[in-house]
Amino acid sequence: MISPGSKGRLRIALFLAVGCAATGLVLVNYGVHVWAGGSGWDIFGGADLSSIDSRFSIRGNQKPPTNIVVVKVDDVTFSTLQERWPFRRSLHARVIQKLKQDGAKVIAFDVQISEFSPGRAGNLQDIKFMDANRAAGNTVFSTTEVNRKGEPNFLGRQRGIRYARTRVGNGNFDDDPGGVIRRVPYEIDGLKTFSVITVERATGHTVPRFSGEKKLIDFVGPAGTIPSISYSDVYLGKFPQGYFRGKIVVVGAWAPSLQDVHPVSFGNDEMPGPEIQASAISTILRGLPLETVPNWLNVVLIVLLGVLAPLASLRLNLLWTLVLALSAAALYIEAALIAFDHGWVLSFVYPFGALTLSSIGSLAAHYLLAAFERERVRDVFSRFVPESVVEQVLARTDEDLRLGGVSLFGTVMFTDLRGFTTFSESLPAARVIEALNIYLSEMTEAILDNGGTLVSYEGDGIMAVFGAPIEQENHADQAVAASREMLLVRLPRWNAWLREHELSKGFKMGIGLNSGSFMSGNVGSERRLEYTAIGDTTNTASRLQGLTKGEPYLMFMADSTREALTQEVDDMVFVEEFEVRGRQGTVKIWSIEAANSEAFDAREAESTAADAAVV
Repeated sequence: MISPGSKGRLRIALFLAVGCAATGLVLVNYGVHVWAGGSGWDIFGGADLSSIDSRFSIRGNQKPPTNIVVVKVDDVTFSTLQERWPFRRSLHARVIQKLKQDGAKVIAFDVQISEFSPGRAGNLQDIKFMDANRAAGNTVFSTTEVNRKGEPNFLGRQRGIRYARTRVGNGNFDDDPGGVIRRVPYEIDGLKTFSVITVERATGHTVPRFSGEKKLIDFVGPAGTIPSISYSDVYLGKFPQGYFRGKIVVVGAWAPSLQDVHPVSFGNDEMPGPEIQASAISTILRGLPLETVPNWLNVVLIVLLGVLAPLASLRLNLLWTLVLALSAAALYIEAALIAFDHGWVLSFVYPFGALTLSSIGSLAAHYLLAAFERERVRDVFSRFVPESVVEQVLARTDEDLRLGGVSLFGTVMFTDLRGFTTFSESLPAARVIEALNIYLSEMTEAILDNGGTLVSYEGDGIMAVFGAPIEQENHADQAVAASREMLLVRLPRWNAWLREHELSKGFKMGIGLNSGSFMSGNVGSERRLEYTAIGDTTNTASRLQGLTKGEPYLMFMADSTREALTQEVDDMVFVEEFEVRGRQGTVKIWSIEAANSEAFDAREAESTAADAAVV
């Protein structure tokens, strides 16, 4: 059994271990996450990135940009123009001319233009295309082919780029696990990305390098949120005059058959590539409004939430620990959402994971400690209540495994061994303790076997109750039966043991029984717990036991006990009425023939003679 002091140390060690283990595990994974550049390949990383998607959904649609338009090569375009992809360069040239004529600020083609068209007719189309770019002077093209020098593969490479007065950016994104596009890089393979180049062309200024190579794209909504128009409508001039004036126009593949669609942070549907590029351009133009908080702040949050439940558990019980953990979880969710609305992206899964793991560990520790404590209390209870009612007793304990104070109607017993103090002064201490333990064991068995509850030992005296802590209708019958067993079986057997070991010729005992209401429950501190019963009924039982000294009967029971009997006692005898200190008037005293002192002496004499005959 774990002692109270050991239990306290175990509690502290257990909860500290839970907090350190949970926090340490999450910190290691967060370190891997940071080392990998937030790619999400550790245990929690993917989920942490996915939590950003949820924050977008909760925030909802934002006002779409008014300075960006997507020209989409969609199914309408294919149906109208009856062209196959990739389109002839002359079609792109006409679209560039239409957009420039309407006042487009930047014409950004999310289309790979790397190789010259085959044949004489193809060459003529390429020339027309290059001349249209040169005349516009505001185009940007996307490429995925970059050499070791960071040069893009465009028609004629640097020479063609200079002639066309265009710029080329890397159109790739660094996908997160699952192929989800959430962030825009500053550059890939030494070439600035398509969105960065487009913003530089639109503003006329160099975009400063990102602090951190990738920034979150601030999607304003799901696919289709940014204003768009079909490529064929632009080609045919079917748009309001001035529609593109002063705007960045992103041209690219939209039709699902072109397979330029990707999962993104916002919405359950995939988003076409040109709208992703437009979202990235809008994000950079708005100064990258979503900023991840510094790593040190996430570490602080992980530690604080990771140790919250374990430290609280040192003071709080299971229920309040759970309430605190759930409250902290709710507050952190709300804080993460509010921070997101203001442009700050807190790590969610790592701190929340630390809180969850440590809370689960703390709850498990609570249950483990409760099991230890329950076993300890079971051991305590099993020493003074019958084994058959231990579970019932435990079921009535409170959260601290204490029996709350209740008022019960039962029978209280007090016993005392006559002359044992004088006897103990003449023997060695070890022999006295041995004899006393055998005596107390015999009496305890008589009490427990008859359904009683052992309250305490007071030297060679015993206090017990019947009908508590579990109510029993026959509590008085049980008390009388226990008294009878003590006087007829247990005490004679102990006296025989004393004679056998030549320690004494034997002893008599006094027993007092009184029935009535009394208060009972566990009292004491966490380090020492005892069950007790108090009240006038208890005091009277103690005084009745004292009145047996020098009387013809070894057991006195109050009239209240006789009245509480559920079965008739054949050898019941009325003794007389006594004045009992602390009680008004006299008390009628009863006993049983088995408790007659002369009869007891006769039985002892017979036993002594029998023992001598055997010897």
